[in-house]
Amino acid sequence: MTERLNPGDEAPNFTLPTDTGDTVTLADLRGRKVVLYAYPAAMTPGCTKQACDFRDSLASLQAAGYEVIGISPDKPAKLAKFRERDALTFPLLSDEDKKVLTAYGAWGEKQSYGRTITGVIRSTFVIDEKGRIDRALYNVKATGHVAKLRRDLGLD
Repeated sequence: MTERLNPGDEAPNFTLPTDTGDTVTLADLRGRKVVLYAYPAAMTPGCTKQACDFRDSLASLQAAGYEVIGISPDKPAKLAKFRERDALTFPLLSDEDKKVLTAYGAWGEKQSYGRTITGVIRSTFVIDEKGRIDRALYNVKATGHVAKLRRDLGLD
């Protein structure tokens, strides 16, 4: 089992390629609040629902000072198709070697249909302006998670 992050921990830094061919570095986002969410695979039903929920809540999250970033082990080309197909308006990061997912405790053993498998643990991290973990939410549900997160952040 990978080590899980807790509130107050320093968020592991990263530089990863995006769906647009750019790169995103966490250190470049210092001074802003970040919602980093890890999902198993682009264009699957649950991940699509979650991404569209973030897309639909993006304006209110940004108005409250939050940047939203998705991360998965998908290749940038697949992420670009996902962004285009579902009109996603926030960066999707490619972590093909799963080093960042592992550093965040979002890669490891999980239950899937009664079996133990190794994969992405659907997780959301709220990172404060100083680069510290404000919230580390593991094993979140694809449906309803964004609404719950908005309530927990006091946006609803």
